[in-house]
Amino acid sequence: MSKIKVLQLHPRYNIKKIDISDLGEQIFKALPQDRYTTVSGFFAGKPTGEEAISCADQSIYFEFTDKQLKGLRITALWTLYKYLKKEQFDVVICNRYKPVNMLLTLSRFLNIPLCIGIVHGFGDYDRAYRRKQVKKRISKSWKFVGVSPAVKNYLLNLKCGFTEKNTLSITNAIDTEKAEEIILDKSTARAALKLEQSSQVIGALGRLVPLKGHANLIKAFASISMDYPNAHLAIIGDGREKNNLQSLILNLNLDGRVHLLGFQPDAIRLAKAFDIWVMPSFKEGLGLALLEGMCAKLPIIASNVPAMLPLTEGAGGIVIDPHNIEDIAAALKNYLDKSTQERVELGRHAYTYLVNNHSIKEFKVQYLELIENGLKNNE
Repeated sequence: MSKIKVLQLHPRYNIKKIDISDLGEQIFKALPQDRYTTVSGFFAGKPTGEEAISCADQSIYFEFTDKQLKGLRITALWTLYKYLKKEQFDVVICNRYKPVNMLLTLSRFLNIPLCIGIVHGFGDYDRAYRRKQVKKRISKSWKFVGVSPAVKNYLLNLKCGFTEKNTLSITNAIDTEKAEEIILDKSTARAALKLEQSSQVIGALGRLVPLKGHANLIKAFASISMDYPNAHLAIIGDGREKNNLQSLILNLNLDGRVHLLGFQPDAIRLAKAFDIWVMPSFKEGLGLALLEGMCAKLPIIASNVPAMLPLTEGAGGIVIDPHNIEDIAAALKNYLDKSTQERVELGRHAYTYLVNNHSIKEFKVQYLELIENGLKNNE
C-alpha cells in the first residue's frame, strides 16, 4: 500500500532549531512515518549555513521573488501548478493567506483529495474582493483551521464560504517537556541579556510593530517607574518601530530602565530572565508568546482581545485594555507589589493551565484526525 503524500506550504522559510512551538513541524510530527510521506514547501527563502531544516522527508524551496508573489502571481502560480501536477499529493496544507489563496486558485484544476488552509490571525479576508474569491473557489475538498476559537469565529462571521462544516479551530500548543529542557535558569538568562540580577524585570516578547502595543506599555511603565526604582522593562524583538520606541524611551527619561533587546533566536530559552510577562497587543490571532510566558512559569498580563482573553483568565492572569495606559499601569503595580513567592505561585498556576489545556499531544491528535477524516470523507 502506497503512503499518503502530504505537502505543507509556507510563505517563506522559517524553520527554527528549537521547534517547541512551530506549528508546521508539529503537524508533520503527528503523522505516522509508516503511512505518510511529508514535504515542506517554502515560497521564499532557504536555509544557509547552520540553519535548521524541516523535519519533513523532503523540502522544496521555490525561491519566488517578492515581485513574483505580488499581483496576479502568474509565474509563481504556473510553477506551483506544474509541481503539484507532477507530484500528485493527497493532502496540501497551506499556512497563511498567500499559500491559501494560490491553492484556492489552482485546486480547481487539480485533483487534490484534501486541501487545508490554516488561518493564523484576523484581517486576511477583510477586503471584499478576497471574500468574493473565497466564496467562488471553496470546494468540498477544502477544510479551514483557525488557530484559536476567536479566529474560527472571525471566519464564520464573514459569511463567504467558511461554514461550521468546513471550518474548525485547533489551538496552537507548546511542547512543554522539550521546553523544560532548553529554558535557561533566571541567572543565566539575565546574564545572556545583560540584565541586572537583582532587578524586578517586566518582560515582553514580540515584533516591534504598532499592533503589539509596546508604546503604551512603555508609557504605562513610565507612569510608575519612580515608585519602583528597582523595576526594569525589557522587550525582546525587532521591527520597524524600533527607532520610534527608542525615541519614546529617551523622551520619557527611561534610558537604562527600558531595554530593547532586539531579535533573540529561540527567545523562549530566555523567558525566565523576567519576573512578569506582558502582552499588550491591540490584536492577536492566538498570541503564541502568551503560551511561552506560561511555559516559563511566569505570572501573565495580557490584552482583552478575543483570542487571548480565555487563555489569560484560565491561567489566572490579569486582563488589560491595551489602549488604556492607566489600566496597564495598574496591572504592573499589582504584580510588582507582590512578593517573589506570590509571583512564583501565580506562575506555577499559569504553567499548570498550559499543560492541562494546550497539550502538544492533543494538538497532534487533532491534526491527524483532521487529515484522516478529511481524506475518508472525500473518497
